[in-house]
Amino acid sequence: MTKRREDIRNIAIIAHVDHGKTTLVNEMLKQSDTLGKHYEIQDRALDSNAIERERGITILSKNTAVDYQGKKINILDTPGHADFGGEVERIMKMVDGVLLVVDAYEGTMPQTRFVLKKALEQHLTPIVVINKIDRPGARPAEVVDEVLELFIELGADDSQLDFPVIYASAINGTSSYSDDPADQEHTMNPLFDTILKTIPAPIDNSDEPLQFQVALLDYNDYVGRIGIGRVFRGKIKVGDNVTVMKLDGSTKNFRVTKLFGFMGLNRVEINEAKAGDLIAVSGMEDIFVGETVTPVDHQEALPLLRIDEPTLKMMFLQNNSPFAGREGTEVTARKIEDRLKKQLHTDVSLKVEDTDQAGAWMVSGRGELHLSILVEEMRREGFELQLSRPEVIYKTVDNQKCEPFEEVTIDTPDEYVGSVIDSMSQRKGDMVNMESTGNGQTKLIFSAPSRGLIGYSTEFLSMTGGYGILNHTFSEYKPVVKNWNPGRRTGALVSINQGPSTTYSLQSVEDRGTLFIGAGVDVYEGMIVGESSRDQDIAVTVTKGKNLTNTRASGKDHAAAIKTPKDMSLEQSIEFLNEDELCEVTPESVRLRKKILNTNERKKFDKQKKNTK
Repeated sequence: MTKRREDIRNIAIIAHVDHGKTTLVNEMLKQSDTLGKHYEIQDRALDSNAIERERGITILSKNTAVDYQGKKINILDTPGHADFGGEVERIMKMVDGVLLVVDAYEGTMPQTRFVLKKALEQHLTPIVVINKIDRPGARPAEVVDEVLELFIELGADDSQLDFPVIYASAINGTSSYSDDPADQEHTMNPLFDTILKTIPAPIDNSDEPLQFQVALLDYNDYVGRIGIGRVFRGKIKVGDNVTVMKLDGSTKNFRVTKLFGFMGLNRVEINEAKAGDLIAVSGMEDIFVGETVTPVDHQEALPLLRIDEPTLKMMFLQNNSPFAGREGTEVTARKIEDRLKKQLHTDVSLKVEDTDQAGAWMVSGRGELHLSILVEEMRREGFELQLSRPEVIYKTVDNQKCEPFEEVTIDTPDEYVGSVIDSMSQRKGDMVNMESTGNGQTKLIFSAPSRGLIGYSTEFLSMTGGYGILNHTFSEYKPVVKNWNPGRRTGALVSINQGPSTTYSLQSVEDRGTLFIGAGVDVYEGMIVGESSRDQDIAVTVTKGKNLTNTRASGKDHAAAIKTPKDMSLEQSIEFLNEDELCEVTPESVRLRKKILNTNERKKFDKQKKNTK
């Protein structure tokens, strides 16, 4: 009979963005025996990164552990967004069960589906938590049916289909086995008890030779790279001499200098770990995801873990605009390069390559969100940099040039269905399915090339008045769509001189397009100040003051006013770019500019380009 470690359970928690996953983990921490009675836990404690808190998304998986009735429950929080899908797959290898959190009103959502599919493929044991049971319009019984349908659709086996259901309101700290909100009790015990009863305890084969596999990376300036993973077999102690079986087939010996376990939100130093434990190991500088740590005299590697290939790339450049160095502290090429290389310590889906151009690097990632979050982190650290238009990464498959395609799932009010289908067909999206979901909503599924989706989310939100929900996940590489360029159709309003913008000048420009700046903003020659209403660029003056005369025109004394300029976020600015433009990012500003700033030089270049076509 297989011996098991009944003192421990390993689970991953998965949910669509904003379904209350992180709030639920908070409550589990509060109501378990983990934290002292006087411990103040902040809201959404797992989302430790400031950007995660603002956007309400989980970017990096976090480990936490709770103590309940003398048993340890390790909980791994998984990213909900498909750009971080590589992490999801590796986490599923570290756990024996999953907690699926679903909103009692919204039901199953596209991104839940993506992560759940990975869990079911690993034959993990599921527990379903129907959260927000007290929400107006909650429909728990229907949502459980939806979950069951989703499980069947994703090929769940018979044991997975027989999942237990807990009904909860994480924000109120209540749960119960009943779908009636009146039966909710101020306790998470039904959830804890179900985890202990349902999730299999890890197999205890700690008397066999060690196998520890790295699934996630962390980095710390004091101890260097840290490998986080699961002990699948045997024991590991501080001071042990062990072998790392590298991805390329080579081996490297090292000494374990520190081991960490997890309790609450903290990493705690431990001396020993055994089969079933989730731990972090330091002491090996170049340890990498998927590598196996074994005894020196018993080298047996575990199967490799898949790491998602990047599908999108963009150039990161040192800032050389006329305003370079005004707002940031980290502006040199050396500092930018060091920061990008540091990101590689922990982000395995990122690639950074040198280019022929000085102070420029090609950075490849899993999607727009993946790259824009890195940029946002860097600007908050005081960096100034420039970004080029994102491009998809092409691949040759069976001697044919192919590009990445994505599955696009859209939920929209019925009145916008026509516009959505039209806009997706313009972006070469093929409709795969369309169904009415009731309540005046329609669900549409498309297969579309990734390059057609660059910049689509902004257009989609304005088209559906903010009521549409758009999700897309990478599906496969397919032959390139020929004779099609999905770039911006309109030109830009480009400043021809430097200085502060004036209301007087802006008034004369605003009928030529949409302005991105108001009065009193410093501009430079070649800076983009708005979007042209035509299909070509228009050079404009936005710094001219009104000539003062001592004659007063009757009726002209009222204050001059201009329309409110369009506020461009970092993502919108990156999406706006054409190939001859750059986005300048500093801690305080996001500016758009032409690559060639001088107006006359730019005209010459454009003329030459037309002649060579």
